[in-house]
Amino acid sequence: MVGRTVKQFQPGDEIWGDLSSCGFGTLAEYVSVPENALRLKPASMTFEEAAAIPTAAVIALQNLRGKRPVQPGQKVLINGAGGGVGTFAVQLAKYFGAEVTGVYSAEKLDMLRSIGADYVIDYTQEDFTKNGQLYDLILDVVVHRSVFDYKRALSPEGICVFVGGSMTRVFLNILLGLLISMTGSKKMGLTMWKPNKKEDLDFLKELFEAGKVLPVIDKRYPLSEVAEAFRYLEEGHAKGKLVITV
Repeated sequence: MVGRTVKQFQPGDEIWGDLSSCGFGTLAEYVSVPENALRLKPASMTFEEAAAIPTAAVIALQNLRGKRPVQPGQKVLINGAGGGVGTFAVQLAKYFGAEVTGVYSAEKLDMLRSIGADYVIDYTQEDFTKNGQLYDLILDVVVHRSVFDYKRALSPEGICVFVGGSMTRVFLNILLGLLISMTGSKKMGLTMWKPNKKEDLDFLKELFEAGKVLPVIDKRYPLSEVAEAFRYLEEGHAKGKLVITV
């Protein structure tokens, strides 16, 4: 169904979009969505892929193209690389020409290699902040370390971006990171997420159609098994995204 003032779409159109700017939608069979949150879905994209891409991929993209966009040849480390945002960040960083290291637990390392990670680290066996390697960009999706740990692992002009994790830890790291950024060449902070940017979704559509960036979908759950999907997600075993089918 479409409202009387809708101009871009007709009943039967296959669409996709980012609902994060209008309440994130809901786990329901039907949802009312503003026209400007939607785009025509590429014919080659399944509905499951369309559901998995927008928010997580946009967050990854905006953090990699922040104040210091990733450059070819730079060393990029993604901490928490096995989740939704992380799997997109690995692929996007590779597309931009970086040397990418993905950090997660052992059961996800083969998957990270398969999507382009040059190096992988099992965080239960190795501390990336103490192995002597320096990175031009650390993108941390799980944020559970002190800013001083990150600082030790950054190159002289490196930058660390905090994406997710404990709000208390993120807030503390932002404050301390601001002080570090003001007193040296290493920078730390948070990129303000701008949801539903048309140019970002258009760019991701182009990369998808070219086969450069694809969603990693671990499992699909019917709407009746949403509770089980959340239990599996909370266990931390999900590789990439989970999708609810209706």
